[in-house]
Amino acid sequence: MTDLPILLLNGPNLNTLGTRQPDVYGSDTLADVVTLAERAASDEGFGLRAFQTNHEGEMIDAIHAARGEVSAIVINPGGWTHTSVALADALVIPEVPIIEVHISNVHAREAFRHHSYISPIASGVIAGFGVDGYEFAVRRAAALAR
Repeated sequence: MTDLPILLLNGPNLNTLGTRQPDVYGSDTLADVVTLAERAASDEGFGLRAFQTNHEGEMIDAIHAARGEVSAIVINPGGWTHTSVALADALVIPEVPIIEVHISNVHAREAFRHHSYISPIASGVIAGFGVDGYEFAVRRAAALAR
């Protein structure tokens, strides 16, 4: 197992997975997502740390604390994708690969969701594959971290 884990970050409202708009986000819960990501990370020889918050400052603090502590970051920034320059600025601080993941296809939704402040700094973006996108994101993060 690799010494430094992959960090899985989930932003606002993702704690309501399984109950919030199941027609858009499916019926899997955040706990299901974490289990899926842990399994993928383990298969790749990595540990996984997971964190979710609805508070932007807490997310930024978690990213700051990740510097030197993680090998890669997989992040679903939720609504902050489209609004937070501060989050984008924080994500460059750990100096590790970043994979942006979205459960829904944000490009097939409202126009305001088509822009991401995170994508320009991400190594890759996965959108529209439901929670299965997290598995691919973790596997890709592991490959980049090697």
